[in-house]
Amino acid sequence: MDILNSILTWVMKKRIHDIELFIKYPHDVQQELFKKLVTEAKNTEFGKKYDFKSITNYQQYKERVPVHAYENMFPYIERLMRGEQNILWPSEITWFAKSSGTTNARSKFIPVSPEALEDCHFKGGKDLISIYVNNYPETKMFTGKGLTIGGSHQINEYDPNANSYYGDVSAVIMQNLPLWAQLIRTPKLDVALMDKWEEKIEKMASITSEENVTNLVGVPTWTILLIQQVLELKGKENILEIWPNLEVFFHGAVAFTPYRELFKKLIPKDDMNYCETYNASEGFFGIQDQKNSNELLLMLDYGIFYEFIPFDNINSPDPQTISLDEVEVGKNYAMLISTNSGLWRYNIGDTVKFTSTSPYRIKISGRTKHFINAFGEEVIIENAESAITDACAKTGAIIDNFTAAPIYFDEGNKGGHEWIIEFKKLPDNLDRFTQFLDEKLREINSDYDAKRYKDMALLPPVVHSAKEGTFYAWMKKRGKLGGQNKVPRLSNNREHIDDILEIMRSV
Repeated sequence: MDILNSILTWVMKKRIHDIELFIKYPHDVQQELFKKLVTEAKNTEFGKKYDFKSITNYQQYKERVPVHAYENMFPYIERLMRGEQNILWPSEITWFAKSSGTTNARSKFIPVSPEALEDCHFKGGKDLISIYVNNYPETKMFTGKGLTIGGSHQINEYDPNANSYYGDVSAVIMQNLPLWAQLIRTPKLDVALMDKWEEKIEKMASITSEENVTNLVGVPTWTILLIQQVLELKGKENILEIWPNLEVFFHGAVAFTPYRELFKKLIPKDDMNYCETYNASEGFFGIQDQKNSNELLLMLDYGIFYEFIPFDNINSPDPQTISLDEVEVGKNYAMLISTNSGLWRYNIGDTVKFTSTSPYRIKISGRTKHFINAFGEEVIIENAESAITDACAKTGAIIDNFTAAPIYFDEGNKGGHEWIIEFKKLPDNLDRFTQFLDEKLREINSDYDAKRYKDMALLPPVVHSAKEGTFYAWMKKRGKLGGQNKVPRLSNNREHIDDILEIMRSV
């Protein structure tokens, strides 16, 4: 295994040169990629509609092709799912990534072309490892196996010929991985891709508890659940008693900071490494490339052309857009992508903030539809996670999950925010926790602070401590267990929070 570890480490590090090239020449790489995308799609139905043949520069492209939300793309995608081809992209589309559906109630189906699998999703996974072994050349990661917690997939019933499939993007990737990648991961596909989540977790725990697991890949919330299942099965206090060679957790989908203390408890190892990624159903976008920094290097040669909408223009029906060379550090933008799967000027629903433009590094700041702005306070996910992390640190609390929503004005009452938090370790005093949460929000968000001034528009937040398992029960009720499914952090309406409160009242 040491020889295999040395060989794979050497192979993975070879990619670093290519990464350095797009860091050095970001705009050249993006412009070349833009021209390639438009050229390759010129004879598709979409390409003919917008006359891609005559597009020679970005300005023409953004003047001619409108910004698309999923609802605008869906008529094309629906035809692809029914077996038609050459609609959005020339290659045959036989896989679709089913989104977690947190942006709206309906699931979304994202086409995944062979090029996207190879040049984006697989490349992203390989680059993640390449960057890691470059940062940690003494790694022993390949002396054991990687444990990936993913979703499931199924035959696409919309296709009359049953020649295509859809599922969680993690399942789509795992099903199509090359043989060498399958050999260094656990458990085998027949278990990893099971669709019955609770049965799958039990089997995964049973199998992987006997393996030499050196690295974990997954969403923090579901990874915690699996670790706890393994510990219960083996009757141990921490996971290092079972996986002594565990050295890194590659994570994404939700912010990691609120979960850091819980992972320290589950994995009490000073030199345990945590590496963040930014991958989604639509593509693989960013990788943490520096030690001790959660900034993400924007990956520019994955078949994705990037555009951005300034935050104050997000809700415009015809939003102003800018290219990568126009972004500024510290500002929030909604991200648009054009991809080698046929998504064109597509708003993925995420907002990012640039921390650097040389190289281009970002942090995920929220979702375009996940915020609270019922009273002009403009609280985004980044604010909420910063505040809850601060309150936890000051009160000794450890959280498992949380969500928040507005309390609307009614006759004789002012508005406010209502939070439901499931703690793994309760704060020393819930009132103090609430006070610190409120104070941090006021410190980092001037709009929130103005509305809270002397309780004139907003009253102090109301925080409920939920019993263990509340969010799990809610996700199960919605059919959203496992994979990349996640609890919506913020909502500008009370649909989710009232549903959770009802579960809390019933137990």
